[in-house]
Amino acid sequence: MKLISWNVNGLRACIQKGFMDFFNEQDADIFALQETKLQPHQIELELPGYHQYWHSAERKGYSGTAVFTKQKPLSVRYDFDEAEGEHPKEGRVITLEFEQFYFVTAYVPNSKEELARLDYRMQWEDAMARHLTKLNETKPVVYTGDLNVAVEEIDLKNPKTNHFNPGFSDQERQKMRDLLGLGFADTFRTLYPEKVEYSWWSYRFNSRAKNVGWRIDYFIVSQRLMNQVKDSVIYGDILGSDHCPVGVEIEF
Repeated sequence: MKLISWNVNGLRACIQKGFMDFFNEQDADIFALQETKLQPHQIELELPGYHQYWHSAERKGYSGTAVFTKQKPLSVRYDFDEAEGEHPKEGRVITLEFEQFYFVTAYVPNSKEELARLDYRMQWEDAMARHLTKLNETKPVVYTGDLNVAVEEIDLKNPKTNHFNPGFSDQERQKMRDLLGLGFADTFRTLYPEKVEYSWWSYRFNSRAKNVGWRIDYFIVSQRLMNQVKDSVIYGDILGSDHCPVGVEIEF
């Protein structure tokens, strides 16, 4: 199966910049989006052969996720199985159950400047870890999306100057390491321990042209799935957003 994920940073804008060309060319079995920035009634996307699942934020023009899948899932869940009101309704998580695995896409909350939202980010990470661990007890998990963290220094261009910035704080990095320690694997870094590729570049300072970027978009899988992962790809030459798509090929 070919699985792809892309933070489109506004789907309507991305469509004007070639989204459908990439989508059609890849012909993925599952295609996940983050930061759609729209309500379902604001777009009619014709995707023959795909089932569409949308999760929008209550706040208009903010956040939002979607999944397009050729195979109809056995079940679909939105957000976490936790008490109502524990997390703001920001449209951040979709979980699809298939016969052989769970597919989870997420747009992880940004900790914001001066780590203003770090405390909530930590709560959110704990909730996600519980969610993924519970799923993993039943069948393997594929977890993807904009996870808003560069774990190691190799994952961003300027680690020293970004040490205490959102996405590279000690707390966020440790949460990702903790998650991986629960029986999960970062597909790209497992297959390519020394490879330097990025998936996000700031719109400022001509960062993309200079390749001053971060790797913050992932495909993470249950450790027991790793031997079935044939490749993990970062499509760094695909424009249309400040993020590029990422993908994985898994043989089920």
